[in-house]
Amino acid sequence: MEPSSTLICIPDISGFTRFMTKVDFKLGFKVIPSLLNNIIYSNEIGLKISEIEGDAVLFYRQGALPSLKTLIEQCKYFYNEFYVHLEELRKTNGDSKNAARIPQILGLKIVLHFGEEVAHVPIGNHIKLIGEDIIAAHRLLKNEVPVEEYILLSEELLNQYRKDVDALVDWTEISESSILDEHIGEVPFHYVPLAPLKYE
Repeated sequence: MEPSSTLICIPDISGFTRFMTKVDFKLGFKVIPSLLNNIIYSNEIGLKISEIEGDAVLFYRQGALPSLKTLIEQCKYFYNEFYVHLEELRKTNGDSKNAARIPQILGLKIVLHFGEEVAHVPIGNHIKLIGEDIIAAHRLLKNEVPVEEYILLSEELLNQYRKDVDALVDWTEISESSILDEHIGEVPFHYVPLAPLKYE
């Protein structure tokens, strides 16, 4: 299959490892799958699922990109729905002594990236994404952003819009940073903290 340009979106549950080691298995077994389902059903812009990765969903979209405003609004919707569901899970699992820790430990971060040449390989009933940009997207999850919840927009993604993202983010400031990988080199990005949305 010929490589194609692809939008990559990875909503990732932060605090996953800490949560799974601090609460009883029964509660973790109920909460994490429920949150992943919540993320999947909060997708309103036609993203397709490539993989569900334990604490993250790898979405992708080929062809024409949505507007940057639409993409930002989708990320805000992921986040807001995630927190609504966290509160629901806290209430419905009130019989567990660890229920109060659900919204205390868990959060959400979202990585957005764009690849010019991403291979879409059918494996069983799924599409496996292969290419350097998939590696870059996963590597962007392992950054040194000083906040736990954020939208991260790679430079490659922002280059597709040729717009100043500051004009589309009205709840906080946007910052710049980068990661350095020994194999793919430097990958610059912008990031936007999501936590202020909880207080709107």
